[in-house]
Amino acid sequence: LGPTPFRLGGLYRAAHDLADQVRPALARLVARTGETGGFYVREGDRRICLFREPSPRPIRLHIEEGTAMPLDRGASAHVLMAFTDGALPVHEAVRAAGLAISIGQRDPETAAVAAPVFGRGGRLLGALGVSGPVLRLNAAEAERIAPMVLEEARALSRLLGA
Repeated sequence: LGPTPFRLGGLYRAAHDLADQVRPALARLVARTGETGGFYVREGDRRICLFREPSPRPIRLHIEEGTAMPLDRGASAHVLMAFTDGALPVHEAVRAAGLAISIGQRDPETAAVAAPVFGRGGRLLGALGVSGPVLRLNAAEAERIAPMVLEEARALSRLLGA
């Protein structure tokens, strides 16, 4: 097995420690917005839903923790790209705004708002956000809740040592 179990154990401990901080932030976002909360990390050319907090509403998005998704569309994907190696105009706009809003990009019936979470040394840890059906989370509602997402992402970043 070599060093593989040690490496996997370290990854598990790091994710578990991160969960202790991220899960309460997601719960606060869901309580404030009524939409599903999620925390995504970049893994190569895709994003992984690391943590999820479902909306209390009966109509909501359902994505399992551990689900891999593309990096070319969606608010959390744009955040992850913008704060790693993204050089497209959309990534520049996300860096300037400090967050991303997507309406119908990944799926025509869904929308999302996401902001970066940083750790020690300013290293990007992931994207914190909310998502929901465009029926509720339209452009105006996304703009209204964007400051809440940004506030929670910044507070979480401070907590994680940024």
